[in-house]
Amino acid sequence: MIATLNDVLPLLSATLWHGIVVFLRLSAMVTVMPAFGETAVPMRVKLGIAIAFTLIVMPAVPMQSAPPDPLILARFTLTEVVAGLALGLGIRLFVLALQTAGSIAAQSTSLSQILGGAAVEPIPAMGYVLVVGGLALAVMAGLHVRAAELMIRSYEIFPAGGFPSARDLSAWGVGRIAQAFSLAFTLAAPFVITSVIYNLTLGVINRAMPQLMVAFVGAPVITLGGIFLLFLCAPVLLSVWVEALVMFMADPLDVTR
Repeated sequence: MIATLNDVLPLLSATLWHGIVVFLRLSAMVTVMPAFGETAVPMRVKLGIAIAFTLIVMPAVPMQSAPPDPLILARFTLTEVVAGLALGLGIRLFVLALQTAGSIAAQSTSLSQILGGAAVEPIPAMGYVLVVGGLALAVMAGLHVRAAELMIRSYEIFPAGGFPSARDLSAWGVGRIAQAFSLAFTLAAPFVITSVIYNLTLGVINRAMPQLMVAFVGAPVITLGGIFLLFLCAPVLLSVWVEALVMFMADPLDVTR
């Protein structure tokens, strides 16, 4: 019996350490991920999600041996949290792209002040609708499966216990931010084009009929047009957004625009 315990205890100790290392990275990643890391999600639920992902990812990644001294433990803690936050923020930028697209669209169609404080973050109602719709569509498209695959693949991108190159990490982060803004403007392009056409038309009418108060006539038109355009384009915009999100989670190192 004692011999059996002596054989099992080292295995349990190694497994426990391996689980802690994986949990450090995954908990940092889950904290900032879309859907799972939203501010409306209670901390206990986030903890449960992180533990569930840890149990899924642990058998699929290389086993980590227990550290011989506290300095190595501190190094693992720092590197794993940095790696998890980097990947989690890379995914989070897609939500910020939706918020930015909604803000651009709302400003273009004079809808920026309607229900502007409905969300936790002060974004226009159009951006809030796009964010909620995008998160729901991403979860329905298997966000949890893609996230687990990315977590397993992350150990090839950022090996456990190794600091990522600051130069490479900064270049990757700048590329991700640039791609997020590019995606945001692409999603808001129909609203911007409509706003330009509307203002040009309004200017021509004003020149042709100076006595007409074109602002009183045009304001309801652009408001109704913005709502109708959102109704018409939202399915296409969200499908483009989900496709970009899936492509990133399949290859997070690709920063092409």
